[in-house]
Amino acid sequence: MGKNHLHILWTNDNVLTAENMVMLYAINAKKKNWWEEVTVIIWGATAKIAVEDEKLRSLIQDGIESGVHFSACKACADKLGTTDQLLAMGVEVLYWGEPLTKLIKDAQPLLTI
Repeated sequence: MGKNHLHILWTNDNVLTAENMVMLYAINAKKKNWWEEVTVIIWGATAKIAVEDEKLRSLIQDGIESGVHFSACKACADKLGTTDQLLAMGVEVLYWGEPLTKLIKDAQPLLTI
């Protein structure tokens, strides 16, 4: 991690916000080299819409192909029954509580949506 690694904490389950902010910015930020690394953290209800919405699944795939890293909160994914689907999509699934705390305490670039 470093100052040129943006983490986007995606907790808003509004599909329009996901398409027109989270995915649009994450993909462009990576493609246009605004950030060296971009990680989208799928947290809470977003674990459900990420697997259920066809357009979002496609955008996540586009993001992965563009070099965006996607990682989901395991506790949330397990509770929502989406862990296996997220893994099949190429999304990393892990417990994010401690890593998020470290990002915040270290004042790393974090965008929360």
